[in-house]
Amino acid sequence: EEKRNQLLDKFRGIIEASGEVENVDEWGHRKLAYEISKVKEGYYVLVNFNASIDVPKELDRNLRISDDVIRHMIFNLEEK
Repeated sequence: EEKRNQLLDKFRGIIEASGEVENVDEWGHRKLAYEISKVKEGYYVLVNFNASIDVPKELDRNLRISDDVIRHMIFNLEEK
């Protein structure tokens, strides 16, 4: 749990450097849709944020090199 909180704080810091975190929704441990590298469960976290265009690129780079992150997705939500 401590390692998970450290990771979340690290990624939150990347976002807050040039933006703001609106909401962090921790879904907890869930079964993965399919096995990834012999891992069947993961800890899901949904983070909504507003930031400049460079933040998702930097966040993606950091998520890719982190050994503790199995998968990640970054979406651009456009408001109407």
